[in-house]
Amino acid sequence: MHPVDNINIVDFKPLITPNQLRQVLPLTEELSESVASSRKSIEDIILRKDDRMLAIVGPCSLHDTQASLEYAARLSELSKKVSDKVVVVMRAYFEKPRTTIGWKGMLYDPYLDGSYDIAEGLRRARSILIEITKLGLPAATEVLDPIVPQYITDLIAWAAIGARTTESQIHRQMASGLSMPIGFKNSTDGSLYVAAQAISAANNRHSFFGINSDGRVVVAETKGNRCAHFVLRGGSNGPNYASEHIAFAETLLEKKGIHTGMVVDCSHANSKKDYTKQSVALRNVMEQKKNGNRSIVGIMLESFLEAGNQSISNGEIKYGLSITDECIGWQETEQLITEMADAL
Repeated sequence: MHPVDNINIVDFKPLITPNQLRQVLPLTEELSESVASSRKSIEDIILRKDDRMLAIVGPCSLHDTQASLEYAARLSELSKKVSDKVVVVMRAYFEKPRTTIGWKGMLYDPYLDGSYDIAEGLRRARSILIEITKLGLPAATEVLDPIVPQYITDLIAWAAIGARTTESQIHRQMASGLSMPIGFKNSTDGSLYVAAQAISAANNRHSFFGINSDGRVVVAETKGNRCAHFVLRGGSNGPNYASEHIAFAETLLEKKGIHTGMVVDCSHANSKKDYTKQSVALRNVMEQKKNGNRSIVGIMLESFLEAGNQSISNGEIKYGLSITDECIGWQETEQLITEMADAL
């Protein structure tokens, strides 16, 4: 018989099940209460029942456990100082979407050497999320692979579907079953229509292939996610956070009967991938809030201990510096979040 199946597969490696990982790194009662409380606060902000602003802040992607937890400790202290005006959520991104090739994130390649020890990546990701949650800090992530949520999303308070996957039916279906508010980024060309369609799809019920916590293939039946919302990240034609862009987004949401607020991503195309321009976007948004805007309910900042970024191909990796997109440093992060709270 001629080989016709799995011709390009080199190996199938056994992987720990979600339940097995959760037994090794369990969600305690205290942690579950923290996650549930954070989700409720974020949900109320997204549904405009809470006038505080959401600030989703942190590294473009996590690559160093020690630096990530040092950053989380600093952010936790800052969040306590502004909690009456701003709900601070830490970006804990473990998966990186790639147009072609490149480092795919800690979850896939935790040793940064192409060894793809995914079992270790899952363990590190869950361990970091537990430590962040212990600090009383909500965690946010981008959900990329549909199998991953069963491993870590019990520790996630807010999630995003990225610009490259917002159009994907699989991700829209998955979002309809996720347990936390979910933001859909506009597509890379800047169009909001695809994200608006994604929100409508995620609001509804779906049935699709998935795995359960025992790692068994199942049909997942969902009831829809009422807290799906826009994340405006700019596009190939430039930023989309100015008041005229916000007004267009408001009209589009109204026509589709979508009543959630929107989050402005101050990085990516809204800063033209120049970390020094994230503050420009944030201050513009806060000026709009001062002028009475109620549809913008949150912002995103890419931030780490040190400003800028570095390439992992250069050998030695500098501590606290992003290995993917450029980030603002800690000093500017503290300044901007404090400024944001004062403006509110």
